[in-house]
Amino acid sequence: MSRLFTLLLLITITFSAWAAKPAPQFSLPSTKGNVSLKSLQGQVVYVDFWASWCSPCRKSFPWMNDMENKYKDMGFTIIAINLDKERNLADDFLKDVPHDFTIAFDPEGDTASAYDVRAMPSSYLIDKSGQIQYTHLGFRSDKKAELESHIKLLLKQ
Repeated sequence: MSRLFTLLLLITITFSAWAAKPAPQFSLPSTKGNVSLKSLQGQVVYVDFWASWCSPCRKSFPWMNDMENKYKDMGFTIIAINLDKERNLADDFLKDVPHDFTIAFDPEGDTASAYDVRAMPSSYLIDKSGQIQYTHLGFRSDKKAELESHIKLLLKQ
């Protein structure tokens, strides 16, 4: 009986580690005024951390445009948080790379620290109740369908 109990305890601990966790709140200046995660409660939110020097970030913007335009009427929003210390670097990037979603600015990196960002770009898919359901490091074209399937799943909930 003790082996069964130990096995069940290990399974419980393992699944708890994979459980959703609350997304850290933020309120940041953006290209559309101030944006806060709290104001987006009830929507599925894709929070993406990026920087002007990041090559994969440049590749992710067209996909994020597609996702924003495809799902925004269903309650989906993208907030792309720039981490450049100098705003002009982000502005130069944005002149060259079209974006239909909200761009926020966190030059001090406080929000990135709260999310424990470890790569560029880093993305967090947050459900309607404010829980991080999926995290993705980097951006690869072969992962686009998987990312979109996570978005669709959360929109159905």
